[in-house]
Amino acid sequence: MKPDRPSFAVVAERRFRLAGKAIIEQHNPYFLPVDQQRELCERNGIPFISFAHYDYLGLSKHPEVVAAASEELHRQGTGVGASRLVGGERAGHRVFERKLADFLGVGDAMSLVSGYLVNVSLINYLMGPRDLVLIDELAHNSIFVGAKNGRYDHRVFAHNDFDDLEHKLDDLRGQYRNVLIVVEGLYSMDGDIPDLPRLVALKEAHDAWLLVDEAHSYGVLGATGRGLCEHFDIDPKRIELTVGTLSKSFVSSGGFICAEQGVIDWLRFTLPGFVYSVGLSPAALGSAHGALDQLQAEPQRVTRLHDNSLYFRDRARAAGLDTGAAIGCGVVPILFSSPMQTMIASQVLLEQGVYAPPIVQIGVPKDQPRIRFFISADHTHEQMDKAIGIVAGVIAGNAGVGIEMQTAVMGA
Repeated sequence: MKPDRPSFAVVAERRFRLAGKAIIEQHNPYFLPVDQQRELCERNGIPFISFAHYDYLGLSKHPEVVAAASEELHRQGTGVGASRLVGGERAGHRVFERKLADFLGVGDAMSLVSGYLVNVSLINYLMGPRDLVLIDELAHNSIFVGAKNGRYDHRVFAHNDFDDLEHKLDDLRGQYRNVLIVVEGLYSMDGDIPDLPRLVALKEAHDAWLLVDEAHSYGVLGATGRGLCEHFDIDPKRIELTVGTLSKSFVSSGGFICAEQGVIDWLRFTLPGFVYSVGLSPAALGSAHGALDQLQAEPQRVTRLHDNSLYFRDRARAAGLDTGAAIGCGVVPILFSSPMQTMIASQVLLEQGVYAPPIVQIGVPKDQPRIRFFISADHTHEQMDKAIGIVAGVIAGNAGVGIEMQTAVMGA
């Protein structure tokens, strides 16, 4: 007789509980239909403010960006129909990639349909059995998923601790054929950045390669939004590989890889995540291209983003809130003493028209729950002050919490 085994659904339920189901049983702030919530707030005379989205430059509803997406959609239809290698190429793909590479100061760029796919596919493809990948401990999940499934060795170094990285390079470099160091340009949970000048010096001294994930730093760091290299005034061609997403500053979807032109030419024919996936859809391509054009035409948006981010961070700190190591550029977290306090703060914010979901179990240490505030060039001082005041009130114990949320999910 076969032993009784729990069903797939039962196993899933157990894992859900381990992942923190109990925390959200009274109020679930996730998967909120944001469009319905906005409509609900407007009907009730409450201005809706989002700090949950990556629209750093405020371009998602820019008329020129919307028009570019619409034009490409109507000209090409809804899809590309195949892998670009065997039938999905459109002239606009290469035009956009060439313009993006020129803007970023790199040899060439290639786009993929998923930013997550970029890291999972690229690192596994590049590195082999005699290689080592050294990863910042707070790097994105896509990097670690690739590392765990790779044929190479991988080690973690302490976050932004380049003494630790240097020790590992000194101890291990001679044992491997190739070594790849992986960091992020702007860490999306903490809002801090790596010391790129030291990183470049370390990788060059140890004959290693460097990959910088600039998903949150392109369009955000640097005087004109060209990312971490512009922020530190370092030639981007000294970095072997950078990757980015089109879902943040470029208000679209997808990802891209930047490298020397010869490297990109090779990857176009061989990288599994590119070869076996379709190209960007016409609407996604048009919106990303339109956003890039507006970023170049309106560099003042980057300046406004910088000013707003520093304003939010400094005002939050002045209110006694813990913003961790955030430099005040694009992402500013506020840390709480417990998951429950974090959930309450998010609930009170939403009751007053401010959307900023809590991060309590996934992606951060369990003892560091937080709300991430993604700052936009379009946020006003009044909106930021409102959010900070609400959070400060919750932490001080002065903010009442409604028993039921007046949200579209709960029924308006």
